[in-house]
Amino acid sequence: MTPDPPKGITPYNPLDKTRLGESVAEALLRQPAGLLPPEEPFLGAGIYTLYYVGPFDLYGPIARRNEQGQFGWPIYVGKAVPPGARKGGYGLGEEPGPVLFKRLGEHAGSIERARNMELADFFCRYLVVEDIWIPLAESLLIEMFSPLWNRKLDGFGNHDPGQGRYNQQKSPWDVIHPGRPWAEKLRSSSVPESSIREGVIQYLDQTRQRLHEGKK
Repeated sequence: MTPDPPKGITPYNPLDKTRLGESVAEALLRQPAGLLPPEEPFLGAGIYTLYYVGPFDLYGPIARRNEQGQFGWPIYVGKAVPPGARKGGYGLGEEPGPVLFKRLGEHAGSIERARNMELADFFCRYLVVEDIWIPLAESLLIEMFSPLWNRKLDGFGNHDPGQGRYNQQKSPWDVIHPGRPWAEKLRSSSVPESSIREGVIQYLDQTRQRLHEGKK
């Protein structure tokens, strides 16, 4: 019987795109967490994480992972890309302007308008990144942390749909956090708030266990 040929070992490739994306994500996580929004304007596109440390009843597991400066579980991961990327391209070579700073400011505005949250309970990390690595790094961070507002409670990053488009339903995020004026114009959600809350509780419990096991 002829023995099987020896199996090849995949050589280490330091320029592998996944490894490079991981290095960008790790660089973001090394940044100090600061106020949301940042106090000083800056130029550039990039990635960011938002952290919650407040008393809102549903978010206890998240707040506990972020207390005392740990900042171990973002509630949201996002990106801000150059104008060309929003039109279906990569935005390569585009002057991004202050898109990342503006995006963080938009998020701060959404939180301030919510009637059951305080902006002072939020912190952020952000990193200006070369255009080509932004989507990959964002995807890796979402996969790493399964942030609630990315994976389960949709709608935080939504914008005002504009006149004539208010026939869509409120997002789960706007059901749990009412207050954005434009969201008040939307149709009521077909999913009861109690069901959305139950789903959040289950999701956080499952994700907390996974993150805990991953640290062992």
